[in-house]
Amino acid sequence: MDKLDTVFCCPFCNHGSSVECRIDMKNLIGEASCRICLESFSTTVNALTEPIDIYSEWIDECERVNNLEDDAA
Repeated sequence: MDKLDTVFCCPFCNHGSSVECRIDMKNLIGEASCRICLESFSTTVNALTEPIDIYSEWIDECERVNNLEDDAA
């Protein structure tokens, strides 16, 4: 079985492999941050959370916000 990705493309600056995800199980917080443009996203995590889950939530949130802006226009 292939391992899941742990670095990703930034949805803001589009640099490949610039987003890293960190999981703090002590505080149950996951953070994805771009080392190029410094954009970041935080979410709650659980014992089953993987870096791809945090990144996917960030992308989903970006799409949700963009759709809200489109609806308002």
